[in-house]
Amino acid sequence: MLILSFIVQLAGATMLLLYAVRMVRTGIERAFGSSFHRVITRNRNPVSAAAAGLVLAIVLQSSAAVALLVAGFSAAGTLGFGAGLAVVLGADLGSSLLIQVLSFDLNWLVPVLLAAGGGLFVRSTQRRPRQFGRIILGIAFILISLRFLRETMDPIRDSAFLPAIAGYLANDFVTAFVVGAFLAFIMHSSVAVILMCVTLVGVQAIPESAGVSLVLGANLGSAVIPIWLSRGMSAVARRVPLANFAVRGSGAILAVVAVNQFDLLPWLGQMGSAQTLINAHILFNAILLLWLPFCGLLERPFARLLPEAQESVEDRSPIYRSALDDSMLNKPHLAIANLRREVLRMLQLVETMIAPVMDLYDDYDPQRARAVTSRDRYVNAALDDIRRYAAAIPTDPLSKTETKRLRELTEYAIALEVAGDIVVKRLVPLAKEMREKGIKFSPNGRVEISHMHEKVQANIVLASNLLISDDLESARLLLEEKQEMARLERKSRKRHLKRLGEGVQISFDSSDIHLETVGSLRDFNSHVASAAYPILHRGGQLLETRLIEQDFEDYDIRER
Repeated sequence: MLILSFIVQLAGATMLLLYAVRMVRTGIERAFGSSFHRVITRNRNPVSAAAAGLVLAIVLQSSAAVALLVAGFSAAGTLGFGAGLAVVLGADLGSSLLIQVLSFDLNWLVPVLLAAGGGLFVRSTQRRPRQFGRIILGIAFILISLRFLRETMDPIRDSAFLPAIAGYLANDFVTAFVVGAFLAFIMHSSVAVILMCVTLVGVQAIPESAGVSLVLGANLGSAVIPIWLSRGMSAVARRVPLANFAVRGSGAILAVVAVNQFDLLPWLGQMGSAQTLINAHILFNAILLLWLPFCGLLERPFARLLPEAQESVEDRSPIYRSALDDSMLNKPHLAIANLRREVLRMLQLVETMIAPVMDLYDDYDPQRARAVTSRDRYVNAALDDIRRYAAAIPTDPLSKTETKRLRELTEYAIALEVAGDIVVKRLVPLAKEMREKGIKFSPNGRVEISHMHEKVQANIVLASNLLISDDLESARLLLEEKQEMARLERKSRKRHLKRLGEGVQISFDSSDIHLETVGSLRDFNSHVASAAYPILHRGGQLLETRLIEQDFEDYDIRER
């Protein structure tokens, strides 16, 4: 009975720890996710790139999340291999420093965090303060789960069960290393695994020798996570996670052998102390930074290991191939699924059009501008095909809800076509006008527009997820983002007019383009976010009108 109770409590504490780590990460992603692209891709120097990765890992509480971001940016061509690998190596060190912070005795802080986080999350009506509340609550839950883990170990510490397992792991460091790697991969969080190991060693449930082997194994498992999650991406995207695995994995194997064969534990900390594990973890990831000068040199071997296909862009990318299959028209349910995939492809095409806009504003390249505008023909063709396909689907076998969904997908495709026109007919010509007239934005104006552009890109990802899941919470979040975009547009316009009033010459020169750009980005985002309305309407989350209801029965306008 004691063993069963221990397993249940251990599972509960572990799940709470995993949930808390995820809660902090999602809160930060929702509050600041649109800024990650700028933070990562603006650093070309290995040292500054590693520093950016370190900060992001602490913020996201996951080096694997940073590695996935790097993989995505590498696939988009906005981040080189050397800088990407430097970011990931810095993220590994940042993750280890986070362990040090969370290992301090902060139980006194838990009530304060719960009160502050709960107050922000429950009482605030604005999106960002609510996400701050989510982050603070997540940190409080992490501290609670660690205390729960310590309390779970007390009843079983003196039994024969735990000492037997602990002794076996201490005597067989290979098994301990493999167990640590397995736990990190299964739990998809090395932070949670290492915090658990630190807690177990702190209450003397397992010896520090076994704990260090588990921690080094968790480092290996953490490097496997981004490889697994990026397995469906392009070869370019998978190079950095694989290189990180080669560097970190080989280092972890050498480190676990060295620690267990050469009696290095006394050099890492006080004997029997959980701090020894933290020191070993930080030192290991700090030593890996010695690879920073060689990050660029690793690109060639991994490019040979994962070569990029040589086909044209249209042949290589599935977003240039229609998902509609006329043979499925006699099966309306499958035809609607095809239609949904085609609308998603259309959204991805629009995403490739909006992504390079800020680069065109900074340095207008006619060839790249033509590449952007040429994609509009694919968007227009997709809309024509969607309308034809939707009209050909027999509606008799469909329910009223399915017929409605068919119309909603067609309407959203129309909105996406308009969004593509905004890029081609408004944003790209504005970028060209800036180049021809030698106009530049003011530094503050450039930051404001970049922030809106990042928000748009993040909302496209959210809309893509919504097309797949029809999730009500995601729809609410997308609509909140639309309102946030409108607020940013008003705020930027007011700040711009204030700069004009202060006589800033560069703002006078760029006034028309600035105002038209923020308005175009707002309009583009509104069309993308329109995917949320049908889902919210079905869920009863929308009001019929924003007007204040009044009773006009006894009001005769003619008497006025």
